[in-house]
Amino acid sequence: MKLKSPLILASGSPRRKHLLESLHIPFEVQAADIEETRLPGEDPAEMVTRLAREKAQAVSKMHINSLVLAADTTVVLDGELLGKPRDKADSIQMLTRLSGRSHTVITGIALLHEQTGRLSTAFESTLVTFDSMSDTEIVDYVDTGSPLDKAGSYGIQDDRGALFVSRIEGDFFNVMGLPLNRLYRLLKTDFGDLIE
Repeated sequence: MKLKSPLILASGSPRRKHLLESLHIPFEVQAADIEETRLPGEDPAEMVTRLAREKAQAVSKMHINSLVLAADTTVVLDGELLGKPRDKADSIQMLTRLSGRSHTVITGIALLHEQTGRLSTAFESTLVTFDSMSDTEIVDYVDTGSPLDKAGSYGIQDDRGALFVSRIEGDFFNVMGLPLNRLYRLLKTDFGDLIE
């Protein structure tokens, strides 16, 4: 797939970059610098969609002729958002709570073409179930450092995070931070004229 407009990924996530590279679409990366907070009364899907939109808007001001893609992901357990852990202790606590349970991963995406004023947003939800993990397994995983920069304190794609996932219902790539099918559908329906 080729785009008639330059594509900018408004994210510093190496996982999103890797997923977008797998589509063989040329793009540049410019991470958005916005404050990522939850507004009062905002549900998780609304939050990630709004944050994706705000990231796209922040970056598109510097790339008026480009199509800007932004995303935001959160993990939800018992109605509580589990973002990136503050430190190792927080990571251990999160993984202990996730052990043997199911949680939801929600990613919001936004596509913005500033020149034409077109903005499209969507979100994807995936249910992920973990096996029960021993304290030793959790500590060993946290000691690798891998969970420390990930929402929910795990990566389904990394060397150990995948070992604990017993079931997934929905888009696997959504759990990595970029729901590729949802992105493609959004591109086709709302920006089809930019696809060669």
